[in-house]
Amino acid sequence: MELRWQLFYPAIFALFLWGAPAFSASTKTVIADGHYVMADGDTLAGAEEKVLQRAQRNAVEEAGVYLEATFHDVGKESGGRSTQTSSLEIRTIAAAVTETEILESRRSFELDRPVFFVRIRATVNMSSLAEAIRRLQSDQQLTQHFRQLQQENHQLRSQLRELQQQPVGVRMLAIDPSGKSASHQRARAMLETALHTSKLRDKIQLSTDAITLDDHYVDPLIVRGQTYLRLVSLAFSQQAQALDYADYLDKARMDFDRAITLDAKNVWAWVGKGDVLTWLKKLDEAAAAYEQALELDPFADIARQPLIGVYTTQARRQADAKSWHQALATLKKLLNVQTPESWIPYQKEAYALRSEVYLKLNQPEKAIEDLSTVIRVDPTNAAALVTRAKLYQDRLQGRLAKDDLERACVLGSVPACEQLP
Repeated sequence: MELRWQLFYPAIFALFLWGAPAFSASTKTVIADGHYVMADGDTLAGAEEKVLQRAQRNAVEEAGVYLEATFHDVGKESGGRSTQTSSLEIRTIAAAVTETEILESRRSFELDRPVFFVRIRATVNMSSLAEAIRRLQSDQQLTQHFRQLQQENHQLRSQLRELQQQPVGVRMLAIDPSGKSASHQRARAMLETALHTSKLRDKIQLSTDAITLDDHYVDPLIVRGQTYLRLVSLAFSQQAQALDYADYLDKARMDFDRAITLDAKNVWAWVGKGDVLTWLKKLDEAAAAYEQALELDPFADIARQPLIGVYTTQARRQADAKSWHQALATLKKLLNVQTPESWIPYQKEAYALRSEVYLKLNQPEKAIEDLSTVIRVDPTNAAALVTRAKLYQDRLQGRLAKDDLERACVLGSVPACEQLP
């Protein structure tokens, strides 16, 4: 359960505007091109998606927004194979480009590699882009705070003991009556200090002071809620009883609920709510919270990662109870065609589980398809190779079965080696 707090969260990058910060028109229509050289690890569909994303990115920049450091390509050769890694601020582009018309699309070859070209006419919604940038700037701070909590584990453990011995007290904070804007600026300054302090007691107190100064400011609630959840995670890692961290969990719940009341479109608030519900083992409600975050932002990796864990856990429990159809329905919600291909490696456990369910439901063809997905993203999965070999044998596909058994045997599977002639 501790692994929940060690998940990977992709970096969020800052955006900068050309010229004035205000947008003079609600939409702009531009024509832009995109190029992409297919790497060994790419599928045809993946390469076509990447070249379209490049064209859309170019359209956003042509419309007047420069996405600095948001797009990096790393190409390398190793053992005669080429790989290419791209990091792209996709969700901001998705918020900006409302319509895309493909004017021209072609493929060619360069040094024996497929090269994709696309020319598009894109409609860029500048108002949506402005909102995306505003939220992105807030997300950047909250992401940095989350990572800070992850990296300071040893130091935080000692602070947890301090907090358990001496609970955070209540202090009076004088609010300047001169106006909300001044109070808000002071609250922002306090939150900035809280984000950069490593002491949990100070972090909680500064966030509380910022909330007192501006009770409509959402970010301090999220920072405080994240801090309380980190205390929960640390207490759990020290094998504390649930009652020992129940108070922190309840405080985190209240912070995230209040944040949602203030800003129902805040992705971090919904993710925090999902995390709290996961700790409370209310998996259906946790999944609903993560799904709400993804509905607001389909590229919100901070929600998709825990949602994968929640659905897989639910489906495993249903399968253990032999509720095969129920388990299949849960997995189908997770493994749908809308999920970006880049997330398939994170879902391999779910694919493997669904293959087991398909076998119980006497659907071997679908089981083979899911096992093939597992093997594609994890070629060293000997168990999947052995299972697929058995299914190939049942279908009298001896050559394919032998190939899988040989691969599994090389990986150290004794049952696979024993089945080889």
